[in-house]
Amino acid sequence: MEEIKSMSPEGIQFLINNEGCVLHPYLDTKSIPTIGCGSTYYEDGSKVKMTDTPITMARAMELFRFTLKHFELTVYSNTRDDINQNQFDALTSLCYNIGQTNFKNSTLVKRINARATDQSIENAFMMWNK
Repeated sequence: MEEIKSMSPEGIQFLINNEGCVLHPYLDTKSIPTIGCGSTYYEDGSKVKMTDTPITMARAMELFRFTLKHFELTVYSNTRDDINQNQFDALTSLCYNIGQTNFKNSTLVKRINARATDQSIENAFMMWNK
């Protein structure tokens, strides 16, 4: 079984649909300046500012894919190697939304890596349903 290191096209589309895509800077639910499909910083590490100029859809997708790579790596590096594609997609979507540190330190990751029961893992996942 080959290790999964990236989201499937269906997982990516699910994440984009849930994030939405706004081509001008906006404040996310935590009042953090954001642009595109949930990006809070650019490739050079600079943070999105409310005064930034709008971007095109092509630029939003480019920025999204750059940002997504960091979250995919976090999921890959912090979970066991035998999760399936749907599980990887769901975990990456969660990581994208709660942040890398919260993901790494989550009860969910601990239960996955301990091979807890499916119900126990589902319960830990639902802790993030806010």
